[in-house]
Amino acid sequence: MKRRRKTSWIHRWSRYLIGGVATTGAVLTGYLTLIKLSGNEAACPIKGCDQVLASDYATVFGLPLALFGCLAYIAMIVMAVGPTLLKSEAQIETRQKLESFTWNLLFLGGAAMMIFSGYLMYLLVTELKSFCLYCVISALLSTSLFVLSLIGKDWEDSGQLIFRGLIVGVVTLVATAGIYGSGDVNAVTEGTYVAQASNNPAPVATTTSGPSEQALADHLAAIGATKFGAWWCPHCFDQRQLFGKKASKTMKYVECSPDGLDAQPDVCQASGVQSYPSWEINGQIYAGTQELQELAEASAYEGPSDFQYNLNNIPKDMPQIIQ
Repeated sequence: MKRRRKTSWIHRWSRYLIGGVATTGAVLTGYLTLIKLSGNEAACPIKGCDQVLASDYATVFGLPLALFGCLAYIAMIVMAVGPTLLKSEAQIETRQKLESFTWNLLFLGGAAMMIFSGYLMYLLVTELKSFCLYCVISALLSTSLFVLSLIGKDWEDSGQLIFRGLIVGVVTLVATAGIYGSGDVNAVTEGTYVAQASNNPAPVATTTSGPSEQALADHLAAIGATKFGAWWCPHCFDQRQLFGKKASKTMKYVECSPDGLDAQPDVCQASGVQSYPSWEINGQIYAGTQELQELAEASAYEGPSDFQYNLNNIPKDMPQIIQ
């Protein structure tokens, strides 16, 4: 009598493991999508997340890249867990067909997501030169999905599997390079900001400075207050918008991004700057975008204070950054 081979634990639980990993990825990318659409700052314990999320690489076809990642993770959840919901005897044949079909999709989907994440890691190191914790976690999750799809089933034709993986890998790389490789690095048009390899000036404020904004800026300059920021930072742009075009040019500014115009990252590091923008006023660091009234109080400003804008009503029309 032929003994039935025992099913390994990984084969029994692989679909649920894939579903769990994909759910984690969907929650992560869903959060980043909401952050991107709302214009808020992501909670990140490590410096660099804001730069990556604010870059043009974080937007595809005018939508947050995280949105596409979230949809991909949801698709993996459906393919992994969907067939397991068919449990009645009448559904056994349908379940077996779905399992066979979806295993191929899980493998191909996992391979595509891993390769795409790998390309993003390459951009993170070579182009953005920043560390994004969320990006690294997503890359690890994508790699885990691929590994689980590979070892979670007893594949009969490994040669055919490798061939399919190579095909989807080439297609993914070509499509990704096509998406990110079409930008012009020398032109600046209305509503866009095309980044260069170095010496990127910060986008100019579009609001008009009133007497109170100018008076506060003059006061801050007189007492030696310093604003630290990065040219690509949307919150730094908001700070300039609060002051207006003229007043925002009055105060001392230190560019912290290495690829910015007149960059002084060593000065920022020595001053203990950990987020952008940051202010140094009378020897104390104030992190984050500051309301003008808050800057007035911190600097003992006693001039006119009928400021035109606050963080709730400023025009947030920073040009889209194209790398």
